[in-house]
Amino acid sequence: MSQTMSRPRPATTPAPGRTLICDPLVFREKFDREHFLLEHTLASEPVFQLPRLVELASATAASRPADVYYDAGDIGIGQRWDTATSGSLPVDETIRNIETQGAWIVLWRAEQDPAYAKLLNRVMSDILELAGHELERLIKKREVILFITSPNRVTSYHIDRECNFLLQIQGRKQISVFRREDRDVLPEEEIERFWTTDHNAPAYREALQDHADEFTLEPGNGIHIPVNGPHWLRNGDNVSISASFNFQFHDSVRADLYRANYFLRKFGLHPAPPFKGGGHDALKQPFGAAIYKARQLYRGRGPRD
Repeated sequence: MSQTMSRPRPATTPAPGRTLICDPLVFREKFDREHFLLEHTLASEPVFQLPRLVELASATAASRPADVYYDAGDIGIGQRWDTATSGSLPVDETIRNIETQGAWIVLWRAEQDPAYAKLLNRVMSDILELAGHELERLIKKREVILFITSPNRVTSYHIDRECNFLLQIQGRKQISVFRREDRDVLPEEEIERFWTTDHNAPAYREALQDHADEFTLEPGNGIHIPVNGPHWLRNGDNVSISASFNFQFHDSVRADLYRANYFLRKFGLHPAPPFKGGGHDALKQPFGAAIYKARQLYRGRGPRD
């Protein structure tokens, strides 16, 4: 169902200085389970103006080049990210000419800059207030990712390992979000490969597009996407700037169970999905963690969650 994102109505008047505005009951019910809409107060922050983003991109490319990604050209909804065409200009020049570059730019770990770190602290303070402060001890890594997108560009279908709050800063774009429990859209085997061997494993199925909720995001609006929530985006006829405030959990049970199931399936077995196998999860979780760590070390890479 397609709709322009309506203004969510908080159950109570938001506290002064609040950055995220959301019905607390909706937040507690759906947090990291289902996607839901919210509002924010960051659209007018000077750090999201294009000249400031050019400065950030240039500094990031010089000091942390692995934290900059950008491509250009026509991208299909179901296209793998590793088949996109790289931009022909340096990233700062691409941003300066973003209206004509057909580009999608990603700046990871923006919180390395103190100005964005302050915004991350503001947003996380609100998330902890809404979710409960016990959440803080469960968080392993938190981050700000910035997206700068040319008019009419598509961000292809994917899932993420992060728990995500995507806030629209400038421009309008449409997002299609699917339920992560919809196994017609996201089969178990694709989630297993995502966590184990291939971040591009989830495949878009055009015939199932009607399973998605479609929203038009505008400045001041945002959406929460839980871990592994499938989604894709199409930018409007404008430059779009979005900010993802996200975090990963210390708890790797979900990942370890999917990794265990990946290897069990390779052995010809048909494992039960995570959290639906009774006492088997307690046996599978350490197996998935150990075999994945051994596999990563064998390939010359450090273990990762």
